[in-house]
Amino acid sequence: MIKRLSLFAALLAATCLPSLAGASELFQQIESKPLGEVWINPGFYSYHFQRDKGLNNSNPGLGAEYRFSTVASATAGRFYNSDRFYSNYVGVYYQPIAIGPVRIGAVAGGFSGYPKMRDGGWFLAAIPTLSFEYQRVGVNVAIVPTYKDRLHGAISVQLKLKVFE
Repeated sequence: MIKRLSLFAALLAATCLPSLAGASELFQQIESKPLGEVWINPGFYSYHFQRDKGLNNSNPGLGAEYRFSTVASATAGRFYNSDRFYSNYVGVYYQPIAIGPVRIGAVAGGFSGYPKMRDGGWFLAAIPTLSFEYQRVGVNVAIVPTYKDRLHGAISVQLKLKVFE
C-alpha cells in the first residue's frame, strides 16, 4: 500500500505543481471569496504509522463538506474507524495557502468513537490537511498524528464528489 500512496503522491506532484523556477512562486496565499459547493465522500482509507497494531485501514462511511469560501468549508460525517468502532465528526477546514492547485491548512473539529480517547466520547482535534479539487472530483489528505496510546497516527485519504454548486 505504501507504494500506491507514493505513486499517488508522485503523480499528484507531477501533474499539479507549477514550475519550481522561483521559490517565491511556490507558495501562494488564497484570496477568500464566497462559494456554495456541496461535496460528499464515502469515508477514508488510512495508512497507519504503527503497522504492527492490526489497525483497520479501510474506513468506510458517509460524509459531507460544504465549501462556503475559497479558503474554508464545514464538514460532518460518520465512518468505521481504525479501532473498528463507528466515529462521528464535525469540523471546519481552513486552507489559506496553496502550492499550485493544492490547498494547505488544517481541519479543526470534534470527533467521537475512539474507545481509548474519552471512553469513545467527543474530543477536539486539529489535523493538518491538503486538498485538491478538479471540476466535480477531489481528494482530502490528512496527516493524523499519533496521540499517546489513545489515537493512532496515519495518512488518511478521502475521495469526494461535488454534488451541488
